[in-house]
Amino acid sequence: MAHVTNFKEAGFDSLFDELTWRGLISQSTDRDQLAEALNGGPITYYCGFDPTAASLHIGNLVQLINMRHLQEAGHHPIALVGGATGLIGDPRQSGERTLNPKDVVASWAKRLQKQIGGILRSDGDNPVRFVSNYDWTAQMSVIDFLRDVGKNFRMGTMLAKDTVARRLKSDEGISFTEFSYQVLQGNDFLHLYDEYGCTLELGGSDQWGNLTSGLDLIRKVHGESVNVFTSPIITDAQGKKFGKSEGNAVWLDPTMLSPYKFYQFWFNQPDGEMVKLLKAFTFLPKDEIERLGHEVEVNPGAREAQKTLAWEVTSFVHGEEATRQALDAAAALFGRGGDITAISMEVLEPSIEGLKVENEEGGREFAKVVVGERVAQAGVAAGLFKSVSEARKTIKSGGVYVNNKRVETPDQELSGSDFLHGKFVLIRRGKKAIGAVELG
Repeated sequence: MAHVTNFKEAGFDSLFDELTWRGLISQSTDRDQLAEALNGGPITYYCGFDPTAASLHIGNLVQLINMRHLQEAGHHPIALVGGATGLIGDPRQSGERTLNPKDVVASWAKRLQKQIGGILRSDGDNPVRFVSNYDWTAQMSVIDFLRDVGKNFRMGTMLAKDTVARRLKSDEGISFTEFSYQVLQGNDFLHLYDEYGCTLELGGSDQWGNLTSGLDLIRKVHGESVNVFTSPIITDAQGKKFGKSEGNAVWLDPTMLSPYKFYQFWFNQPDGEMVKLLKAFTFLPKDEIERLGHEVEVNPGAREAQKTLAWEVTSFVHGEEATRQALDAAAALFGRGGDITAISMEVLEPSIEGLKVENEEGGREFAKVVVGERVAQAGVAAGLFKSVSEARKTIKSGGVYVNNKRVETPDQELSGSDFLHGKFVLIRRGKKAIGAVELG
């Protein structure tokens, strides 16, 4: 895992100063009060993660990074996996969520807990504590819920919440089920306040209305002031949201997005985004991030900032060994070093997933070939050439490689030993164009 610094090692006088500089605080309660809480003695804080999918994504990663910053500063984290709220569904900006079966939500909750446990420390003086709001919510009767919790909420305030207000204006509206979500989340904060002395809740900026529900509830029930703050919604250079609702999810689960693809996602970010992403997604010290920002300006071709970002985030999420395998795969695939035959099938297959070509039905699959087929024909099938004559011409000029070995003659055939793990052959045209064929 990437080295994780605390605010002193990172070059800051206080935790609040570091989070502010990194752009990790979007909205918050009174900033002076929040700064005092973060910079003072250890407090207990929590963040909730609903199992509405089988994996967390990079939108959740920002909150996990915030949690880890607080943990390294000595504060006590609680990770709430929403066994109850995951059954309800947080209101989206548009459209009702599909309610998932209880057994599916329960299985997803276990997967999320495992992911979070790999990112937050589970040892030391302030290990992460896992809780599920199903444990206390399921025990409440409807009458108890309405009397003890619901009476503290006012309809005017609930209707004014941004997401609720937008949904009310839409054609579909909002169901009572999703409308009640903010009450459930508010009750979570109250329960954790009572049970563990939790005085701070974190969340994404689209959760602001739900976060303040708990703050208001604690104030009404106990007359005490607590804090909340949100992390920013991460967007790309065009301002488009990265998230599972956008259809381009960057998942944290390696079975849903391989460490290789995860690494490549960060490596391919543009120069103009580097400083922002290094601040938000790494624990690198301030002076190192500033140095990398300068390198982007004076020597962008070296892509040192991209390499550093990709290494830091991938090793933080997936560990150093998986990240090294991703680097070795990238180097071997494009002939920049490393033995391509040494790449395991577990690393190879997801690494070349993007090399599939369109089939007759409009889907995508690896082109099928047989032992003895000419490399030129295989190159056409893999989408590297428009015709066999073009492929043969490129082979004659020395610009075609099979598994990083130059093809010597235009009539060279694929042998059985060319198929990596008895299944795939990688064909490269020049330095950057690469294709793959599968034994059919």
